[in-house]
Amino acid sequence: QVHLVESGGGLVQPGESLRLSCTASGIEFSFVDMAWYRQGTGKQRELVATIAPGNDTDYAEAIKGRFTISRDNPKNMVHLQMNRLKPEDSAVYYCFCFDGRNDDDYWGQGTQVTVSA
Repeated sequence: QVHLVESGGGLVQPGESLRLSCTASGIEFSFVDMAWYRQGTGKQRELVATIAPGNDTDYAEAIKGRFTISRDNPKNMVHLQMNRLKPEDSAVYYCFCFDGRNDDDYWGQGTQVTVSA
């Protein structure tokens, strides 16, 4: 059974940084695409960043230059380094995994990020 567990959320002030982590289990981590999504209050869930097995990355325009996604295959972990946070970055951040070999996908339970003065 696949489990994705996020950590690292919290309350920060505008301009500060946070690092989210997601630990995966029950899956061949080095073969799957990983991503972070977020959902603000009253908003649709949106894609934030993706990272392929070969470390190719892609980012939403709203966070380009501020956020960095990375993966640690030996530890089955994916991270999202978030710098220069803005109030509009406040959301529940979800870890997502897509296994292209069988079209299965999985979600974590989410971690809250709040950016407020």
